[in-house]
Amino acid sequence: MSDSPRVIRKKTGNFLEDFRPGQIFRHKGGKTVTEGLFSTFTDFSMATNPLCKNARYARAYGYPGLVCPPGLVMLVSFSQTVEDISENARANLEYIDMRFGAPVYVGDTIEVETKVLGVRPSSSRPNLGIVSVQSTARKNLGSSEEAVVMTWQRKVQVYKNDENLKVDGFEIAPDEVSCDLWLPEYDAKADYADLSHLSSPDSYFEDLEPNSLIEHSRGRTVTDEHIALTGILDNTSQVHCNQFMIDLDPERYVGGQLIVFGGIPFVLCLGISGPDVSDNALGETVYTTGRHTAPLQAGDTVFAATEILDKTPHPERDDLGLVKTRLLGHKFVPDDGATHDDAPAGWKKVRIFELERTLAVKRRSHYA
Repeated sequence: MSDSPRVIRKKTGNFLEDFRPGQIFRHKGGKTVTEGLFSTFTDFSMATNPLCKNARYARAYGYPGLVCPPGLVMLVSFSQTVEDISENARANLEYIDMRFGAPVYVGDTIEVETKVLGVRPSSSRPNLGIVSVQSTARKNLGSSEEAVVMTWQRKVQVYKNDENLKVDGFEIAPDEVSCDLWLPEYDAKADYADLSHLSSPDSYFEDLEPNSLIEHSRGRTVTDEHIALTGILDNTSQVHCNQFMIDLDPERYVGGQLIVFGGIPFVLCLGISGPDVSDNALGETVYTTGRHTAPLQAGDTVFAATEILDKTPHPERDDLGLVKTRLLGHKFVPDDGATHDDAPAGWKKVRIFELERTLAVKRRSHYA
């Protein structure tokens, strides 16, 4: 027997050739939403809706306590899928039919499972392909409070482990997952107007007019803090935290630098838009489709704008309306000597994110 130790070089996560039609991943770990996690990401993302900031306000609306904003629910749920689905990804391409159900509070535990819907090998890049999946997040499994909190599909660009291996494509239909937004009942006897000063005065259903573009005033610079934030979420994708890996083969990775976890620009755009769009929302019914259109890296500053696409009465609630929007995130990059109508001299505006979302928004007539 050799005196040398047995060396095991592990490869974590799945590669393009590992995915099978209908394969189910019950992701390990799960995550309990602690007060620390709640405050860290709600504050970092610049979330402003009083439901996630003010316990008195939340209780007055019929919630037992502070309500996790949808972006935080998404971050906690999405991150659990990374090791199995996108540990070996080049990029996350698209979110589809992201729907929200039961509210999440501090102390709730979220667990996620994912079904593989498809694989499409790249015709131009033999080492890559696109994997399509459907994920569902539930809270407090096995208890009387068990409920679906969100479900979504996504497409992710994944590397092969063996570039020369032929991978057959496939596609199957997603499951029908019941996931309807839970809303507190309207109490006609409640003095909601006494709380109206705690939210923005101009983001009620009556204020959000279709064919409007709201350019939000705030921005948020992302530093290398994104590495720690990604770690707190248990997101293990190496493109967000392993610069040495990237330095060994910089042409393989976008920009030769760490890429900020896509959930971070996602929630920053939601937070930046909050005072103007969602401060008076009781919830988000669906994110129809969303995509990252350019990478975000340390030192970049996130800005956002919102197009109001449409609004309709809520089918079941006179006190609410549904507002359909398109959230647009962007950054500015140096462009020496150039001038652009939508950027300061010497800079170029680059779209980094877009998201079609529908919100259930309070009517001023009932709440202010």
